[in-house]
Amino acid sequence: MITGSIVALVTPMHADGSVDWESLDGLVEFHIKQGTDAIVAVGTTGESATLSTEEHCAVIERVVKVTAGRRPIIAGTGANSTSEAIELTQEAKNLGADACLLVTPYYNKPPQRGLIKHHEAIAAAVDIPQILYNVPGRTACDMLPETIAALADVEQIVAVKEATGDLERARKVIELVGDRMAVYSGDDATAYELILLGGKGNISVTANVAPALMHQLCMLALDGQAAEAKALNERLMNLHNAMFCEANPIPVKWALHKMGLMGRGIRLPLVELDERYKPKVELSLAALELI
Repeated sequence: MITGSIVALVTPMHADGSVDWESLDGLVEFHIKQGTDAIVAVGTTGESATLSTEEHCAVIERVVKVTAGRRPIIAGTGANSTSEAIELTQEAKNLGADACLLVTPYYNKPPQRGLIKHHEAIAAAVDIPQILYNVPGRTACDMLPETIAALADVEQIVAVKEATGDLERARKVIELVGDRMAVYSGDDATAYELILLGGKGNISVTANVAPALMHQLCMLALDGQAAEAKALNERLMNLHNAMFCEANPIPVKWALHKMGLMGRGIRLPLVELDERYKPKVELSLAALELI
């Protein structure tokens, strides 16, 4: 079981939007040195929505190669087409990923029974550990706790990323499935609280820029050190908030640029961080001595 701080890795790009492979290599090494526990390649933060299938697979392949077994690699392979999700998941397995992260099908709004059949089909087709990913604020599709419970005994489905930020809902999910699958937070601001409820880690945007601190936060929560985890999270709260002052990954990519870890590139229809938000992001970084 993967536990701790799991970075939802950005995909660095040049000014023209092409993938910056050298900076990608550098980010992988940065996370290994800073204590990140696992890496998600080409999730939402990795701009999966605008990478071509070839680029998507190439980024997974590169992250697996550079990591060279030093950390588990989770490949983002979700799609709103079940057949496409199967193809991406199979390719991720072929490329050496340790697990796959499958976002609920977006835009077409399947009913709960459709979600069950979707994930059952992927699990039946590809023999690799699979993590459900519920983020209704982006997908317009909410996987209910009862649906997660219905999938918890499917052999390949090993975890769920619950990204609503609703701790009562997280508590219910953990009560329903916590003895059968791992539950991860997908909301940085409330992650330590979900872990204290019985979660196993956090799939994080903030970890892109503060990997050592996010690793420490997760370890404190996993050890049950509630007061210490709360205090550290309060230190991080301005950074958590700054990372979502515009749509993810716009702020985090600007932050990494300011830290000297990559250029300014981002792919349309996303654009560089608005000038009015740059001081907020920079102040949050400076307060933690990240710049």
